[in-house]
Amino acid sequence: MAPPILKLDDIFLSFGGAPLLAGAGLQIEPGDKICLVGRNGSGKSTLLKIAAGLVEAQSGEVFRHPSSTVRYLEQAPDFAGFKTVQAYAEAGLGPGDDPYRVTYLLSHLGLTGDEDPKMLSGGESRRAALARVMAPEPDILLLDEPTNHLDLPTIEWLEGELQKTRSALVLISHDRRFLEKVSTATVWLDRGTSRRLDRGFAHFEAWRDQVLEAEELGQHKLGKSIEREEHWLRYGVTARRKRNMRRLGELQTMRSNYRGHKGPQGTVQATVSDAQESGKLVIEADKITKSFGERAIVTPFSIRVHRGDCIGLVGPNGAGKTTLLKMLTGQLSPDSGIVKLGTNLEIATLDQKREDLDPEDTLANYLTDGRGENLLVNGEQRHVTGYMKEFLFQPEQARTPIRNLSGGERARLMLARILSRPTNLLILDEPTNDLDIETLDLLQEIVAGFPGTVILVSHDRDFLDRTVTSTIAPAVPDAPDGRWIEYAGGYSDMLVQRKGALEERKKAEKAAEKPKTQETTASGGSKVKLSFKQKFALENLPKEMAKAEAEIAKREQVMADPNLFTRDPAAFNRLAGEMEKLRASLTDMEEEWLELEMLREELEG
Repeated sequence: MAPPILKLDDIFLSFGGAPLLAGAGLQIEPGDKICLVGRNGSGKSTLLKIAAGLVEAQSGEVFRHPSSTVRYLEQAPDFAGFKTVQAYAEAGLGPGDDPYRVTYLLSHLGLTGDEDPKMLSGGESRRAALARVMAPEPDILLLDEPTNHLDLPTIEWLEGELQKTRSALVLISHDRRFLEKVSTATVWLDRGTSRRLDRGFAHFEAWRDQVLEAEELGQHKLGKSIEREEHWLRYGVTARRKRNMRRLGELQTMRSNYRGHKGPQGTVQATVSDAQESGKLVIEADKITKSFGERAIVTPFSIRVHRGDCIGLVGPNGAGKTTLLKMLTGQLSPDSGIVKLGTNLEIATLDQKREDLDPEDTLANYLTDGRGENLLVNGEQRHVTGYMKEFLFQPEQARTPIRNLSGGERARLMLARILSRPTNLLILDEPTNDLDIETLDLLQEIVAGFPGTVILVSHDRDFLDRTVTSTIAPAVPDAPDGRWIEYAGGYSDMLVQRKGALEERKKAEKAAEKPKTQETTASGGSKVKLSFKQKFALENLPKEMAKAEAEIAKREQVMADPNLFTRDPAAFNRLAGEMEKLRASLTDMEEEWLELEMLREELEG
């Protein structure tokens, strides 16, 4: 094992009250690709800043190899003194670094380098900062939410860059798919301390649940031990006084440990307030168009959205997602075509810019609309502090100005307000920004179980796959020209269908190039048929998929044992590895079967 190039050990930091970090650690070796995970407010960004040398711990050991270079992705870059983005990014280069790297990175991040830093949006500032820290290819690259404000094509490009970089990485991100593809180790920051799993994020959640179950079992056993000791002291032989005194001391220690145990932070508990049911047809758009000057944003597009649908909108930044969303919801009139909204619509919107928030307003005032201490949720009067606790806010935060909240806390606050009001049409524009993974799980459950209709814009592939019933995407992903297509299913389903359509188009083009005597279309000449190999695969893949599902189920049953990880971590890790391979194989078989089935339907007309 290579010696660490950066090591934090037994780090303690408090800003008054309960310590933020109490015994946390982080060890980085050459080639590491670590994801740092934990709840919002658990101290992830602070630990990363300590690693970068930007924050000093109150106690603990910090070691950085003297020859190692470290770069940290700033949340709010300082552009003072730089006339162009190119100059700002090049200032991060060291002696001997290749200046072309800056041009290459800026180009792929959607910047020319000639931009005036004073005129950049928040997203463009983040992209410029990303180019600056990645260009030198440092020994250690510390990235805090690198995918924020990036569109899907850029996120997928960034994944590839980070997978092949020689830099050791530490990543903080809420994007599950991104973490799964890039990370090879996971550090979990929880209640001030850290635990490390030498496997990527794909294995984290099962491991975390095992650890928490073992901890809960340990607390239960400690409670039972206290009961037994109290009984012995009460009814034991009093003549053994010395032994009694020793056991009394042990009992006091156990009681202290039991009372002092700080369980994991709770999860958000919430449901959407019931509203009157909307009409069956929620939105009908017929051949709507929109252009800005010479540029077509939406060419004739039609869709019918029914009650219960969950529609995802994806595409590169600037493709026109928000414009299309505003037209579909009646906020923006199309240049041509008609949009009809259904009856009894109660619309709630979560805006990605959080523009609904007044930074000087307090949490309680925002949630109650200034109407005292109570709000109405599902027809029931609720005290604002009790409702806040369901979204992990403390009662003492009721009078806190919104300006003091983190990005994740602001997102949670907006969710709390939206979910308290009756709604049957949820409009979510980048709802996953700044949310921790546990709150994302809750939002996923809310969206998936919502009885009304949802339209959401998102760059989070995992969230889309888990929630939406159909996906609207540009017909030409790399160069949007205003044409939009609705695909059945989530983001991964859309990719499979798009790939199948592209292959079919290529086949059609090849067929068109052949002499007419050899025409192989279904409308005349010799009819195209599936090959023997394709037929065999189409018939046998479902059996193979069923076998893989059975093998996965067997391993899930074994891993359901809450004591397995603590009793035999090697067996747990082996089973987790086997499940990862089986799931990957199952995904490949499902995609192959879907492509063959689509081809069969096409050939049969």
